[in-house]
Amino acid sequence: MAKSYISPSTKQAIFTRAQGYCEYCKSPADFTTEPFSIEHIQPVSKDGSNDFLNLALACLGCNIIKSDKTEFTDPISLHLSSLFNPRTMSWEEHFMWDETSTLIIGKTATGRATIEALNLNRRPLKNLRRALIAIGEHPPE
Repeated sequence: MAKSYISPSTKQAIFTRAQGYCEYCKSPADFTTEPFSIEHIQPVSKDGSNDFLNLALACLGCNIIKSDKTEFTDPISLHLSSLFNPRTMSWEEHFMWDETSTLIIGKTATGRATIEALNLNRRPLKNLRRALIAIGEHPPE
């Protein structure tokens, strides 16, 4: 399938809307080594569009790992659950930081499934969060 085109102005608007943070793991673009991507929440391969409401800012890791996933198994209920949709869902409703602010905890089936599917607590993210805490840049407000 051909790669869909997203204009530079749309990319900038998405970056601004996300305040420069990955909309899944909350990593800040200013402190990562790889450029962020514009991610299709509903993948193009599953009839997703380039509509502004179907696009999210994602770090390279979250974008690659998510790929074309739209649901995943909740590790508690063992049922399939929709993944977090940054356009229609509130991050705070589905996720929270642990007491150290280095781990993301799922508060709902969607949150837990998304953490598992995107590996939101992978070691490089935990290391980045620790470093950002040390300089007063984490957690995001």
